[in-house]
Amino acid sequence: MFRKILIANRGEIAVRVLRACKEMGIRTVAVFSEVDRKALHTRYADEAYCIGPAPARESYLVIDKIIDVAKRTGAEAIHPGYGFLAENPLFADRCEKEKIKLIGPSAYAMRAMGSKTVARKTVQAAGVPVVPGTVEPIATEAEVLRVAKEIGLPVMLKATAGGGGKGMRLVREESELSSSLRMAKSEAKSAFSDDSVYIEKYIENPRHVEIQLLGDQHGNYVHLCERECSIQRRHQKVVEESPSVIVTPEMRTAMGKVAIEAARAVKYEGAGTCEFLVDSKRNFYFLEMNTRLQVEHPVTEMVTGVDIVKEQIRVAAGEKLSIRQEDVKQTGHAIECRVYAEDPERNFMPCPGVVTSLRVPGGPGVRDDSGMYEGFEIPIYYDPIISKLVAWGKDRTEAIARMKRALAEYVVTGVKTTIPFHIRVMNNRHFISGNFDTDFIDKVFFREEEARELANEEVALVTAAIQVFTGERKRAVAQQPGEAAGPVSMWKYSTRPGIRKIG
Repeated sequence: MFRKILIANRGEIAVRVLRACKEMGIRTVAVFSEVDRKALHTRYADEAYCIGPAPARESYLVIDKIIDVAKRTGAEAIHPGYGFLAENPLFADRCEKEKIKLIGPSAYAMRAMGSKTVARKTVQAAGVPVVPGTVEPIATEAEVLRVAKEIGLPVMLKATAGGGGKGMRLVREESELSSSLRMAKSEAKSAFSDDSVYIEKYIENPRHVEIQLLGDQHGNYVHLCERECSIQRRHQKVVEESPSVIVTPEMRTAMGKVAIEAARAVKYEGAGTCEFLVDSKRNFYFLEMNTRLQVEHPVTEMVTGVDIVKEQIRVAAGEKLSIRQEDVKQTGHAIECRVYAEDPERNFMPCPGVVTSLRVPGGPGVRDDSGMYEGFEIPIYYDPIISKLVAWGKDRTEAIARMKRALAEYVVTGVKTTIPFHIRVMNNRHFISGNFDTDFIDKVFFREEEARELANEEVALVTAAIQVFTGERKRAVAQQPGEAAGPVSMWKYSTRPGIRKIG
């Protein structure tokens, strides 16, 4: 087992990995940018080293600086977390060259699954169902038009090196193909330094379901069942849960088998996730494979009892997986809400600033993975996530109830957060019934919220008008001389001279 591990990340995921290392008796090294000098992960680690200015391209993304710290401190392995260098095959190559173990898959597996077109080709060869479309990048408008006619509109244009909704364009009309191709290529170039895109059939009203898997260096694989990730905003997940309300035991077995075949095709090592689109008839199609630890891994840990980070570390050290497929059981239900420093009332605009007070929820079945503390300043340079709040219950109803309670207990001041947004999602009738898809937030939730706000506004206006009317009538009556005491009739006085009418 490793004696010392460097964590090449920041925030809540760095703290999560540091905790696993501490429990395993492994010493830790943190790296930080100048703006993260007082961050929680730098305080928690055994050693911490500054690697440059705040912008990630000058610190967390500089391979030379991270390798240099690892060599100077004697770290035998590097855990990349997610984001930054986690899926960078050049980083994997460099670690191998320097004889430092990267806790993750090989550069070959990253390249095979990192390119969406290569991944589609690879898993198709292994018999994995994929969404109809191209397995090679498309370059010309004529080719886009030809493929679109073959598979039928609507279609999606996607960056081959993409993720997080960048370089994606939904095309419903043939007249939109040319402009959408130009925009998709431009955005892909800006985000990934690679303007290649591919085309696939757009599945109407799909669910987004993923399978968590683990593999070791000895050819052993297990899947840890599914996560439902359909609650998304602009193709970014905001709420995840396990198990999925639409996945049957037979479907779970089939999806797990397919995910393992995809991993086996690239000799996958460590923790990975196969993402699928599921249509209204429960047909599932391979979407992509994430060759890293997922943001939403805690929900799987809560229902299976498997510590995914510890398994990653053991596998990287050459050990066999500690579990077999028959050992994996789903117990209860878990839901995760991603709490961001964003203002839901201003189109989720990031709200960096100082956390002036913080009260974290607790109690039965509640877990909060966070890199925050009271007095910490959330910088403008990185993803503004505050924490991942997870609630577990014996069933979905209890998990939702616990999440509502936990969100109500959560207090953050100094910055705006998405906590009010999550409370409304947990109370939404469609979410409670499990009747939603990837368009839920944009096409159902926000529309209902707008209708609710409009109705509330109308009620408020009517109430205010009544209060004004009643107040003026009472004042007018009080000014009338010689009136006998007793009940006052608003109808009687509403038309008297000198009394202003309302409306």
